[in-house]
Amino acid sequence: MPEINISDARNRDAVVKAEGVRQTELVRYIGPKDQPASTRKILKSTVEHDLDQLAEDYGELDAIGEALVSGDPEVDIERFGQFLWNVSRVYVNTDEELVFRVDQTEIVRNNKGKIVKKRPRVAEEANVVTDQPIAWSGKMIKKSDAIRRFVFVSKLQIVHINGLTYDFLFDMASTLAESESLMFVGAGAKGKDPLIFRRGSVPYRGFLEGRIDGDKYILLLHLSNMELKVPS
Repeated sequence: MPEINISDARNRDAVVKAEGVRQTELVRYIGPKDQPASTRKILKSTVEHDLDQLAEDYGELDAIGEALVSGDPEVDIERFGQFLWNVSRVYVNTDEELVFRVDQTEIVRNNKGKIVKKRPRVAEEANVVTDQPIAWSGKMIKKSDAIRRFVFVSKLQIVHINGLTYDFLFDMASTLAESESLMFVGAGAKGKDPLIFRRGSVPYRGFLEGRIDGDKYILLLHLSNMELKVPS
């Protein structure tokens, strides 16, 4: 659960929590003995049995196809289907050898999908829990307009950690609920920088939404990394 330093309309700021929003499961899967089902990773294939190795062993694709029909050269009988634990992602080169110190390149495309430029990917530092709080911008956008302009990929719920921050966040949610709008928020001194929650993670535009029900509140931070535009 990441922390976030945020300010309100009166320029008061506080460090609070931001947690993922989970939907209630409508369907729950169980096993034959009513035990809860869980997802497991299994070994699907090995380097010694992938397409490159089959091409080296059999040559043309037609020959590979005949081998697949007559036998199972793509299956490692001893290891296929094994459960995997504590796995890590690694990068390999064209010779399927491990590589280290990978230089990542960021590809920028226009609205037609054409590559505009390539540049080295820079791992930006997190900026949501610094001495500079996320500012209350006051820039509102109607919800009906926001869902037509932006692609929202995730959302976080801003939650209080004590009584003081409850009052602080409840006031923010009340103001936003009355406006029936989302409010744009950003990081940095001017509140215009994208939000970065972890070093090197995807930068997002943030939009705050508030809802209240009596003395209960919900303060949601909607995240977007894409704006919808009509091609020129």
